[in-house]
Amino acid sequence: MLIAVTVVISRLFIIPVPMTHGNINLCDAGVLIAAMLLGPREGASVGAISGFLLDLLSGYGQYMFFSFIAHGLEGLVAGLMLSRVSKNASKIISLVLAVIIMTIGYFLADSLLYSVSIGLIGVATNLIQGLVGVVIAYVVGPKIVQLIKK
Repeated sequence: MLIAVTVVISRLFIIPVPMTHGNINLCDAGVLIAAMLLGPREGASVGAISGFLLDLLSGYGQYMFFSFIAHGLEGLVAGLMLSRVSKNASKIISLVLAVIIMTIGYFLADSLLYSVSIGLIGVATNLIQGLVGVVIAYVVGPKIVQLIKK
């Protein structure tokens, strides 16, 4: 269910970034919320599959397998780190580190597909996308946990 929700919210909010042949979307929010709620395995699954499907549906087929890896690792790392911390500051750091890993993945993808300069251009847009996801996950995730407990 979280894979479908992540793909849908990501398709509703999508901004193409022509210089990098990619886009800005809300995929990271869904991946990080899944990792926060369900842990590393499910976070990795939601990240990998939703990233792959989103690129397939958005016409960015050249990124499908890179997204599978980058968002899968993002969900895995976020889930692993979040399962070991309890303080709010540590949670934010965990989410940001997961986003940095995703950003490195896309830097490598853009560098392999196009050039290192294109990869460097993509760093800023991927960080912005990821940090928006961090904010959304940090705000929405705990509210979902409260709803589930009721």
